[in-house]
Amino acid sequence: MSLDAFFTPRSVAVIGASTKPHKLGHAVLDNLVNGGYLTDDRQVYPINLKAKTILGLPAYPSVTEVPDPIDLAVIVIPYPLVPNALRTCGEKSIPAAIIISAGFREAGMEGLQRERELVEIAEQYNIRLIGPNCLGVIDTNTPLNASFSAGLPPGGPMAFMSQSGALGTAILDWAQAGRLGLSKFVSLGNKADVSETDLLRAWSDDPHSRVILCYIEGLPDGQEFIHVARQVSKKKPIVALKSGITQAGSRAVSSHTGSLAGSEQAYQAAFRQAGVLRANSLQDLFDYARAFGYLPPLEGDRIAIVTNAGGPGILATDALERAGLRLARFDPECIRALEQFLPDAASAANPVDVLGDARSDRYRFAIEHVAADPHVDGILVILAPQALTDIAETAKVVTEVAGKVDLPVLACFMGEMQV
Repeated sequence: MSLDAFFTPRSVAVIGASTKPHKLGHAVLDNLVNGGYLTDDRQVYPINLKAKTILGLPAYPSVTEVPDPIDLAVIVIPYPLVPNALRTCGEKSIPAAIIISAGFREAGMEGLQRERELVEIAEQYNIRLIGPNCLGVIDTNTPLNASFSAGLPPGGPMAFMSQSGALGTAILDWAQAGRLGLSKFVSLGNKADVSETDLLRAWSDDPHSRVILCYIEGLPDGQEFIHVARQVSKKKPIVALKSGITQAGSRAVSSHTGSLAGSEQAYQAAFRQAGVLRANSLQDLFDYARAFGYLPPLEGDRIAIVTNAGGPGILATDALERAGLRLARFDPECIRALEQFLPDAASAANPVDVLGDARSDRYRFAIEHVAADPHVDGILVILAPQALTDIAETAKVVTEVAGKVDLPVLACFMGEMQV
């Protein structure tokens, strides 16, 4: 069954919409009303037993009282009321529901029973569920913010799924600071129904998503995930940050969302088998995201290094080798051009060492010429700040040249205070 109703609904009901600004039900409604979703063609229906209007919209005591069809319900009410609310969604023939409410599997055995009841109701009425115990869903192209996150992040080529809502808010905050552009965001919560595997299928052919990012605590459908990820990773990169890799972390995962973390060795093998790239930290995840989201794809394994320091060039060479890449062997014509332009003490071999006193002109010449070499598939530019280094001008040059070539150009400007 398609997941389109979660991302491009024509109408959304907020069950638990509140008149009180400090309530989650008010935050979700406000995001829908004032976040760009509400138009003449897209409707929002507040569901509240007592209120007549909320945020200028007529409120209804139940979704069954709404006169028009509803594509998506967002449920933000105390957990004892959720099963009945989901039944009314079924009676209204609503195909998709996001359950933000907590108090289910993550709360122990009683919560697990409550969650199983939700699954039974959803199966009875053919409703797809995201959650419970989640932050919500965002699609920047619709635009839709069916979550209680503050504000809509900037659009971009990255689709992000997270089992942790709080980690999701950090990602969204990072995005709003201008460091990431998102196409879609889904907080999966307890994954009573929709899982990472479902989202991989849905995003496989999404033209707005060039790279898929995942924060994973556990994969109960591991074999299916591997099968689907293997197919999707042939079309676009999948990058996963897996938590619970230690015994203590595994116990924390279980108490957080009720997931079974599984062994680190099993996940490592599964990701490798499926073509999923493994991020070891949030910073890793962001770096992968920016590289895959904004750079041309790497079509081969031959890398050129341009550096103003020998040591970092050697370290980068080791890192390339460990990653299964290799140093490009330059065409003789490229080497001759570099030798003629660079100082005698410079190295025209790969890594290209433009020397510590290099200004931006040496970087420009070296990058342009190795980019034109047919034996080069990608370029790594390294800058270590030294006395004569013009950092800002060099950064400008690297950006300018990278925008003109069809190869991925990655820059590593080392240091902290000056860079």
